[in-house]
Amino acid sequence: MTGETDLKTLLASMTPELLDGIYVFATLAPGIPRPEGLEPLMIFREREGTTLIVTEAAAHAAGLAASFRCRMITLNIHSSLEAVGFLAAITTRLATAGMGVNPVSAFYHDHLFVPAERAEEAMELLMELAKENRV
Repeated sequence: MTGETDLKTLLASMTPELLDGIYVFATLAPGIPRPEGLEPLMIFREREGTTLIVTEAAAHAAGLAASFRCRMITLNIHSSLEAVGFLAAITTRLATAGMGVNPVSAFYHDHLFVPAERAEEAMELLMELAKENRV
């Protein structure tokens, strides 16, 4: 199961879903272990440190400094990891509205982390984009 690669199909068929909860990005310095009991949604290791995407409540409970209060939108279409232009089209649409977004691609779906206070607006923009590509 490799996922969809056709850009028009991806855009027309995506069904964005706004998930519950507020997420934040936090970082751990190199060599610092993850706090016990903390279950991040995402972990990414860079030379400068380890980035964690966690719920805001979990970050506070673990005593982590956090950045970028955001909501998570799952695009709900199995996009191929080799698809060309899907996230570019989406991030361009959000950028045109002056909205930053942190996309994360996983094996089955793409996920967007958008500013918490603009999550509903992001959903409207994504639904418009999908509708435009169904015509």
